[in-house]
Amino acid sequence: MDIQLKRGLLDVCVLAAIKNEDSYGYKIIKDLKPYIELSQSTLYTILKRLETAHMLTVHTVEHDGRLRKYYHITEEGIKRIDDFKNEWNEILTIYRFVVKEDEEDV
Repeated sequence: MDIQLKRGLLDVCVLAAIKNEDSYGYKIIKDLKPYIELSQSTLYTILKRLETAHMLTVHTVEHDGRLRKYYHITEEGIKRIDDFKNEWNEILTIYRFVVKEDEEDV
């Protein structure tokens, strides 16, 4: 898979994982596990990139005597999810075209 496409997909997956409630790293990985495998190092790279792009914010909460970073989606992050949904329709159209050629060959 094209690395840029995969990167964009992973970004949107992480944003979708925190869309309905703030979350932290381990929980994000656990929530995504049924859909994609994501290492901690990859996740934290994505989270930092999304924070830099103002698609999420970070706040710290004490949990069991330790500080835990929670991630919160911003309006920019929600807009990115909406943009992805619109882009995906275009990608599906292209996919159907490619598959159609394969089906015609059969």
